[in-house]
This record gives sequence, structure tokens and C-alpha cells, in this order.
Amino acid sequence: MKTGFGNIILNMLLVLLVSTWQGNAQTSEQKALEAKREQLQKEIAEMNRLLFAEKKQRGTVLDQMENLDQKINIRQQLIRVTNQQSNLLNRQINVNIRNISKLRDDLEVLKVDYAEMIRKSYQNKSQQSRLMFLLSAESFYQAYKRLQYLKQYTAYRKQQGEEIVRKTEELSALNRDLTNQRKEKDRLIAENTKAKNALLKEIKSQKGLLLTIRQNESKYSAELQAKRKEARQIDRQIERLIRSAIAASNKGATGKTSGNTFTLTPEAAIVAKSFSANKGKLIWPVEKGVKRQGYGVYKDAIYPGIKHQSNGVIIATDEGAKARAVFEGEVIAILAVPGGNKGVQIKHGNYISTYYNLSDLYVKKGDKVDAKDELGEIYTNRFNGLTQLKFYLYRDVTRLNPEEWIYRL
Repeated sequence: MKTGFGNIILNMLLVLLVSTWQGNAQTSEQKALEAKREQLQKEIAEMNRLLFAEKKQRGTVLDQMENLDQKINIRQQLIRVTNQQSNLLNRQINVNIRNISKLRDDLEVLKVDYAEMIRKSYQNKSQQSRLMFLLSAESFYQAYKRLQYLKQYTAYRKQQGEEIVRKTEELSALNRDLTNQRKEKDRLIAENTKAKNALLKEIKSQKGLLLTIRQNESKYSAELQAKRKEARQIDRQIERLIRSAIAASNKGATGKTSGNTFTLTPEAAIVAKSFSANKGKLIWPVEKGVKRQGYGVYKDAIYPGIKHQSNGVIIATDEGAKARAVFEGEVIAILAVPGGNKGVQIKHGNYISTYYNLSDLYVKKGDKVDAKDELGEIYTNRFNGLTQLKFYLYRDVTRLNPEEWIYRL
């Protein structure tokens, strides 16, 4: 009987250990997915506030198309993450159901075993029976062993009763978890249904905008070309100013103006090392905002066959918002694109951050700045109501993806 009880306890411990390990891994994954889902929900809320409020619906159809395309992409990410959460919960529910079934079977065996023990104990419960059991021993040593046996038997019976109570409580806890998990799954399914309905409406609006554009294709094609031309102008000036800064810096340090990398002083090398160590943790270049355009190659919102190259990111923010330094450094250049707005370049060792589309500047070349120092007010387009900062990041003359450096960009 005792061996059977020991096997049951061992099986229960194994189930508990495996369940705990799986539960911890799944809980960690669930928390990561929940954090991602909350972030995407905040992005959509910020996009609605900054890009889709009534006063923001002015401007060109092209602006509206680009905004809607970005919002649809985020909405699709949200639906995928919520699906992942729901699937993970479903796996957790199935594991719980199996564990509950196993616990019920083991508890049933324990109770039968315990009942049989109590029955036999009752039959031999009299003090006289125990005393006779001891006195009938053939030697003192045998009497001592019998006494030890009686003590162990009593302790074993108590242990078995306590184990039944503990496992009953564990079973109740698993049942509560199962109920909560099913409620959470139902909530996620309801949220995803709501998100899918919103997505269908957005895709319908997108098709309506696309039809409008197709009806006046030459006009929007010209507008698109103008935007691409302005982006190329900004890119060229940024890289020209960086090369000029490298040449000036190297001439002061070595007397030579050649090379595509900064010759760093010991102080500048410390700043560069610190900047590099903060990859993925740098603050946003605005206090509040939402990414409107990411870095890298992306498909045209109107002509998916056409690819565009974005060398930085565009962040939409509130009217009157200020651009702020993402890290300590020195202002090495002021940008002024003909027919455009102003910008600031800051050197962080051999890293350069650029903040473009400013209407007013608060700094000048040579100024030292710290993280969060305001650099200037971001320009608000009175035609479309958008306030957006164009942010770029380089290491010497090499372009970097700001999304990999700025925290949760």
C-alpha cells in the first residue's frame, strides 16, 4: 500500500514540476504578447488622435492614403498578436484540462487507499490490541521495532490525509485558473472581432481613396514626385554636412581632411561608446508621438509595385511640439533645404542624429546639448494639419535604422 502511495506522490510531483515549468514559460510569453498588444493599441489611439481627428482630415488625398495605409498595417499587427495570445491561452487551457483529469484520477486512488487504511486501523484501534502487539514480541529489539512501526504507520496515515487535502486545494486552484483563462480567451476573441470589423472599414475607406486618386492620376503622381524630390534633397544635404563635419573634425585632429570616419578624441570615444551601449534604449526625439513612416524600403500606398527608400523615420506629434536631443552631444550643423524647413545635426562621438522639419531653432552650431534638451519647434503644415518630425541616424557616413536604436519606435 505504501509503495503505491509513494508512486502516486511521485507522479503528482512530476506533473506539478512539468506544469510549473510550462506555466512559467507560457506566462512569460503571454506577458510579452500582452505588452506588445497594449503598445499597438496605444499606437492606433495616437494615430486616431494625431492623424484622423476631424481637423486632420484636410490635406491631400495622398496624405490621407498614406495615413490610412500605416494605420491598416498596425491594425493587422494587432490582430496577429491577439491571435497569438488566444492560441497560447488555448494551449494553456488544454494543459490545465489534462492536469485536472490526472489529479482527479490520482485523488480517487488516494482516497480509496486512505479509506482502506482507516478501516483496518479502526479494526485494530483498541489500546489493548496495540499493547498485545508489543508484548508478544520475542525480544526487546523486536518490541522496539514494532513500536517504531506503529509510530511510522500513524505518521504515514497523517501524511496521506494531508496530501489529499493539499491535492484537493490544488485541483480547486486549477479549476479557477481554467475558468479565468476561458474568460480571458473570450475577451480576446471579442476584441479581435472588433479589430477585424474596424480593419474592414479602413480597407473600404482605402479603396474609396484609391478610386479618387485613380480618377485624377496625373495630379497625384506629380505630388508624389514632389515628395520624393524633397526627400532626396534632404538626404543629400544630410550626407554632405556629415562629410563636411568629418573633414573639419579630422583636419583639427590630424591635419588631414580625407576619410569617411571621424578621428575621435578620448572624450568623443567615451561618448560614442556610451551612445552605442544605449542601442534600443534611446529616448524618442519628441515627448509624445506616433511613427508615421518607418525606415527602409516600403511599398507605395497607391502603386504597390513601386518601392520607396526611407533613410529615416517620420514621427507625427502635437502642434507646438518640440524636437529634443536623444543623447548628449554637440550641434555640428544647421540644415536649411531650399523651399523647405530647418533641421539640426548633433554629433555623439562618431554618431550623428538629425532632426528635420523645424520652424524655429533653439540651438546653434557649436552648442553642447544633453538628452531631452529642446532643439526647436516642429513645423505644423496648415494645409493638412500635420506636425511631423523627420529623424535620421548615422554612424560616420553609414545610415542606421532609428527603429533599432530608439526605445519601442
